[in-house]
Amino acid sequence: MAAKTAPPVSPLAPAGGFPDLPVIDGVRFASGAAGVRYKNRTDVMLAEISAGASVAGVFTTSATRSAPVLDCQAKLAALPQSGDGGYAIVVNSGNSNAFTGKAGDMTVEAVTTEVARVLGLAPDHVFSASTGVIGEPFPPERITNILEDLCTQLDPEGAEGAARAIMTTDTFPKGACVETRLGDTPVKIAGFAKGSGMIAPDMATMLAYVFTDAAIAQPILQEMLSDMTKRTFNAVTVDSDTSTSDSLMAVATGKAGNTPITDRTSPEALAFAQAFESVLKDLALQLVRDGEGATKFVEVRVTGATNEGDAMKVARSIADSPLVKTALAGEDPNWGRVVMAVGKSGAQADRDLLSIHFGDILVAENGWVAESYKEELGAAYMKNQELQITVDLGLGTATGTVWTCDLTHGYITINADYRS
Repeated sequence: MAAKTAPPVSPLAPAGGFPDLPVIDGVRFASGAAGVRYKNRTDVMLAEISAGASVAGVFTTSATRSAPVLDCQAKLAALPQSGDGGYAIVVNSGNSNAFTGKAGDMTVEAVTTEVARVLGLAPDHVFSASTGVIGEPFPPERITNILEDLCTQLDPEGAEGAARAIMTTDTFPKGACVETRLGDTPVKIAGFAKGSGMIAPDMATMLAYVFTDAAIAQPILQEMLSDMTKRTFNAVTVDSDTSTSDSLMAVATGKAGNTPITDRTSPEALAFAQAFESVLKDLALQLVRDGEGATKFVEVRVTGATNEGDAMKVARSIADSPLVKTALAGEDPNWGRVVMAVGKSGAQADRDLLSIHFGDILVAENGWVAESYKEELGAAYMKNQELQITVDLGLGTATGTVWTCDLTHGYITINADYRS
């Protein structure tokens, strides 16, 4: 099957292209073409991680999650008993190895076992992920046949190639990085992700890998990652669909030389957490900016809720609404659709207390359109590429934010043609 023509880059893509990611001591990358689904397309990436690293992960909550996800979850749960040898991550695009029964499990075992052999690792230290079409057979030989060659190409500066290898309907590779200090020690954090459609809270059809040279105990890294996912990758939505394959992994090699972080409340832990979350958020927002067919990047902010759960319910209800999203695509300031989404959310709300803003424009308050609002103001605002919808429920002090995009005919075209 010939490779498809690359889609045009999203108009919402970050300026400057893929960032110049710093080398993370203790990690090397390689990428290659295995013909998983298309010929002559880079579709496999391999990451080799030095001994002594800490590894953490968060995965899809789907009840039909893929064989690689189930394998990763089992291996992470056993890490405290698995020793401190090196690790590896192998990822392919084109086939998700999901809903493939026992054959899918056998493919995961074959691929991870061969990675372990060629790198001299324990098989339970090899993690895998797959993204692409669901429910199709996946011969492991397509990957295992190129592993020897990939091992000869491992390069500390190979992150961009790895990021490109895991793309499916993405129009650009997604990377982010930051450098900070833990006491007197400089540390680096860098990562990349893929995702464009099937993006919704409880993870998405996304894969993300973040690496740091900081030394941090595995339980602390896992706790941070699980907590920060709520405010980053679980706070974005393109189409309200949760995938079978979502995987977010973080690796701390400990090569920076800082005193290992073992207390999450220490000054060093707080400094690391702030930098770490900034990278996760950057990558998560890039998923929205590459939403399939997207032309608008939208922040939905809810304030005045009685609790955070209700704030997020309302924000997600607005962000996921096809009626809201198509109005955004048509640059129609149809605030009635926002009212509808608040009402259907299941959260506590009072018609006569809530207010709605488009950007700085007060649109509605006290159960009715605001006296100061003029339709032409809303229409002019909707022409912006980046929009903010704010709803104040007027009931409490809790807040919540979700990021989304509009829903255009481009989304239909991309997904109607996905398997052809």
